[in-house]
Amino acid sequence: MKRLFDLVLAAFITIVLLLPIAIIALAVRLTSRGPALYWSDRVGSNNRIFKMPKFRSMRVGTPAVATHLLSDPKVYLTPIGSFLRKSSLDELPQLWSILIGDMSFVGPRPALFNQTDLIELRTQRGVHLLAPGLTGWAQVNGRDELPIPVKVQFDIDYLQRRSFTFDIRILWLTFVKVLKSDGVTH
Repeated sequence: MKRLFDLVLAAFITIVLLLPIAIIALAVRLTSRGPALYWSDRVGSNNRIFKMPKFRSMRVGTPAVATHLLSDPKVYLTPIGSFLRKSSLDELPQLWSILIGDMSFVGPRPALFNQTDLIELRTQRGVHLLAPGLTGWAQVNGRDELPIPVKVQFDIDYLQRRSFTFDIRILWLTFVKVLKSDGVTH
């Protein structure tokens, strides 16, 4: 049921937002050198590496690390990068990852391939078995601000509580957080 829900919702949102997606892609290309999409190596279910697309909000050549690990992230932002991140519009290409089955709408956010501490903790606790999500329980409880052990504890909580109604609750809370730009690292 979860996979069917993901497919139907991702297809619907993609069709509805096709024009805005095209406009954002064009805006990224016109405001900075490089492609509109950034394909990031991420860790999926069973610790399988997959390529996750995002609208490029950072300049070409930015180190492939979590934003909070950059000495001054603002130096790397493209002219519209901050807006894309605050609005979470940089995440829209992940609809592709949902459509092809690499991701779900709700699950633990996919770790970067080099976040070994996060990957190890999730593996020890069985969280690695879940499909990663566009949003998750940790995201609505702190997003980028959470230390890794706390983030993993929210992932464990999701693993134990997951259900269709819990996913709907998380999607609703995500919508509210996105509208407020709450918990976003720029």
